[in-house]
Amino acid sequence: MATQILTLIGVLIGALTSYLVTAAAERAKFRREMTTRWDERKLDTYIACVTCIKEIQRTAMDAGRARDQGLNDSEALQAMEAGETRRSILFETFVLLSNEKAATAAHAVNQRTWELLRAAREPASGIAELRPIPLVEALNVLHEAARSDLMISSGVPTR
Repeated sequence: MATQILTLIGVLIGALTSYLVTAAAERAKFRREMTTRWDERKLDTYIACVTCIKEIQRTAMDAGRARDQGLNDSEALQAMEAGETRRSILFETFVLLSNEKAATAAHAVNQRTWELLRAAREPASGIAELRPIPLVEALNVLHEAARSDLMISSGVPTR
């Protein structure tokens, strides 16, 4: 009878150990999956936000170029304003998903973007007035912060 009880206790201990190890492994797997899911969402948001800012910059430059050539700038300005609306919405998601360093860099990019928008909205602004705005430099800092947040190493300098 004692051997049967010892065998039963051994089976119970083995089952409990197996359950605890499996539960811990499943919890770790779930955490990894959730981290991956949020990292994918972050990457998509970062790409969408930076792409939108580049579109705003391109359309602002198109408007300045049109003015320099004496052409109508209204189409470029409309595209620029549409891009600004998208950027504003994307920025909120960006800040919600990013770490503090990336959010701070995104705020700096916003400041440069707003400077560009203000200058591009001025009827007398051409390419010469738009080029000195350091938007590309702010974007480079944002790229580095986003790579750091996503734990992507890069040996390639962005400057």
